[in-house]
Amino acid sequence: MAEGYYVGVDVGSNSVRAALVTPGGLLETTAEEPISIWQPLSHHFVQSSTDIWDKCCTVVKRVTQNVEKSRVRGIGFDATCSLVVLDQNFQPVSVSQDGDQRRNTVMWMDHRAEEQAARITSTGHRVLSRVGGVMSPELQPPKLLWLKENLRESCWDKAAHFFDLPDFLSWKATGSLTRSLCTLVCKWTYCPPEGWDAGFWSSIGLEDLLENNFSKIGSATCSPGSPLGGGLTQDAAADLSLQPGTAVGASLIDAHAGGLGMIGADIKGFHLPCEDQPITARMVMICGTSTCHMAISEQPLFVPGVWGPCLSAMVPGLWLNEGGQSATGRLIEHMVKGHGAYTQLQEQARQRFPHTGENIYNYLNNHLSFMATSGSSVDLLGSSLHVWPDFHGNRSPVADPSLKGMVIGLALSQTLDDLALLYLATVQALALGTLHILEAMKEAGHDIRTLFLCGGLSKNSLFVQIHANATGLPVVLPEQLEAVLIGAAVLGACASQDYSTVQENHPENLLAQYQEAMERMAKVGRVVQPDSELRGFYERKYKVFLRLLAHQREYQALMNQR
Repeated sequence: MAEGYYVGVDVGSNSVRAALVTPGGLLETTAEEPISIWQPLSHHFVQSSTDIWDKCCTVVKRVTQNVEKSRVRGIGFDATCSLVVLDQNFQPVSVSQDGDQRRNTVMWMDHRAEEQAARITSTGHRVLSRVGGVMSPELQPPKLLWLKENLRESCWDKAAHFFDLPDFLSWKATGSLTRSLCTLVCKWTYCPPEGWDAGFWSSIGLEDLLENNFSKIGSATCSPGSPLGGGLTQDAAADLSLQPGTAVGASLIDAHAGGLGMIGADIKGFHLPCEDQPITARMVMICGTSTCHMAISEQPLFVPGVWGPCLSAMVPGLWLNEGGQSATGRLIEHMVKGHGAYTQLQEQARQRFPHTGENIYNYLNNHLSFMATSGSSVDLLGSSLHVWPDFHGNRSPVADPSLKGMVIGLALSQTLDDLALLYLATVQALALGTLHILEAMKEAGHDIRTLFLCGGLSKNSLFVQIHANATGLPVVLPEQLEAVLIGAAVLGACASQDYSTVQENHPENLLAQYQEAMERMAKVGRVVQPDSELRGFYERKYKVFLRLLAHQREYQALMNQR
């Protein structure tokens, strides 16, 4: 019998990707298609679920076009935690004041509901303990409240189904309205085994969601990777050019798929401090437009300013804490492209790499190496330039969306050297932000000994090395750089029930299934060790970093005086 395959589909902020993956975790083929983002107002970011599904179909067809369809054993979806709105006929409902029905998805990074989030936080309701004590505008309750208060007639009254985007994709594929515990627990305040807290929704003015056993937001749940419905429906199979009945695993949020694609990797022989330790000694960072910091524990741990603990949100039977930075890749791009020397940078990069197509960040990394004095570390160039990186607010561990970015140490020049230094200081600030999250997690009881990085920024050697140096922890990079796609494929593998360890969808059996799939499909590629000689430098820079936060709050307090 010919070897089977699994398909992983990843819907990020800017594109949809798919991969055809072997049972051993090798990516045979990948494909990518861009998706549209609209910004109708400041802080509003919207997408189209129809556009997203169409692009999913395009990339899946492309990666499976040369494979006998019977060999595709399962498919899994992950996506950003965006909010999809459909009416009673499962047709799109506009989430914008312009009324465009195609634009029915409020993106994860949409901050229109900051005021609603602050009001929900002020209730002090017990469910807030599961989101670090503070309701973020990136979670779904404040977004739902905003829609009710601002688009009541055009959206709220017409809406019959509110989906997290990962659940929308699995519904579109299978017709099953069962939601993944990953989305509901992490972004909607659902808490197994009790379920929805009716008092919470009533206390914030969304008591109408209690109707019909919470049918609008989900009354049936399952662990990620559980087989949904009867697999692909006839319509979905036709859309994707796959066989009807192909197994579909309950979905994951994109960051959690990256965590799944890495956290269970076999690390024997790499001499890491987490070797011979449970996987709770590992933290996965999914670094792209934003960064998510994922740590798991056997018992629930409450970390101020960090989301969770969430049971079975990434790995069945284990508790997840999720820290994060709302803008990382997006911040680096903002700082570099907004600089006066950006045009010069583009031209220099083109001249230096005319044929290889090296990107501007590789050029900047090389430029910084030339700037460093002989035998001196590049990191030390950041001694006099300091950045507080919360240009889009702080997700963790301060949990304050009102915070702004800060830069200290600018000179009256805009040379390429100045741009390179600002880029370096920004990367260092992001790494110190990770240290800030790590410190909060450790104080709450986590024992994290190794970082596992994946996502677009994990391909940037300077970003990776500085994270090792600033945190003092080794960084593990995956053999297959597309760990998020591997994680999505693991969901399809679990749903296919190809593993002998699985008999039923009980948490114990699902955990064994996950572990088997993760060990087979997640592989270590490279380990980056911290430079111990820079420990003192980063201890001093971290002190400056924390003072920047204190100073910003002090300045806000001064200006708020009447």
